[in-house]
Amino acid sequence: MESLPLLPEKITLIDRSGDLDADLLFPFALEELLIRKVGEGADPIVHLWRHPQGLVLGLRDSRLPQAPQAADRIAKEGRAVIVRNSGGAAVPLDPGVVNVTLITPKPVGKIDFHDDFETMYRFLGGVLADWNTGVAKGEIAGSYCPGDFDLSVGGRKFCGIAQRRQARALSVQAFVVVEGTGAEKAAVARSFYDEAGQGAAPDSYPDVEPGRMTSLAEYAGAGLTSPAFCRLTGEWLARQTQVRAADYREFAADEDIAAMMRTMRERYGFKAAD
Repeated sequence: MESLPLLPEKITLIDRSGDLDADLLFPFALEELLIRKVGEGADPIVHLWRHPQGLVLGLRDSRLPQAPQAADRIAKEGRAVIVRNSGGAAVPLDPGVVNVTLITPKPVGKIDFHDDFETMYRFLGGVLADWNTGVAKGEIAGSYCPGDFDLSVGGRKFCGIAQRRQARALSVQAFVVVEGTGAEKAAVARSFYDEAGQGAAPDSYPDVEPGRMTSLAEYAGAGLTSPAFCRLTGEWLARQTQVRAADYREFAADEDIAAMMRTMRERYGFKAAD
């Protein structure tokens, strides 16, 4: 993997991957506030986090005919369900999935969102270079949350990328399936769409095939765990740029995050099925 010329000279690393957030909206609300801070002049930020059991839906997913009913069923099965405010489609989360977000100032002049996705591709390719995983980019048909910047190994997807823009800064979000099996995570997304998509046009949601997903541990060996991936991320960043580790409370108070969570729930959520 070639060097990453667009990586900022200084980066703040907020590694919350050991916390396993109780509320799935917490990291998204935190990142809304982090984007504002970077837009106001703070150094770019890399945010790492995980969740015990969740399903993150895209806005388009939430508008499927039976989405509230499907989300309610999945929630009753013990998996938190939210609607995120960035692009993309449904993404199942568990401790084997590491979420990596790169938050940077918005560039001046012409903006091409593909450049930001390319940066994340190179970022993750650099982190995994020592594992010789041969990370490729390009849509993997049959995967969940499909897109032009699906990241794959051996022809199966392990990572998807989404983006969130504000007035002066933006975030590029990647979910990295490190542990477990791709098939079990794909089955969660497939279960949601099988119910939520009833009555919708077939091309209005992904046709998820469990065999199109994998985890890095499946491909590269069981030694690649979620904590190991987070450690590799920090080590790789330290070789590329000036990294400063920080606590999230330096940028956002808990009460402000709670207020943002309430706002996001009201704006992007939907009522559970009766």
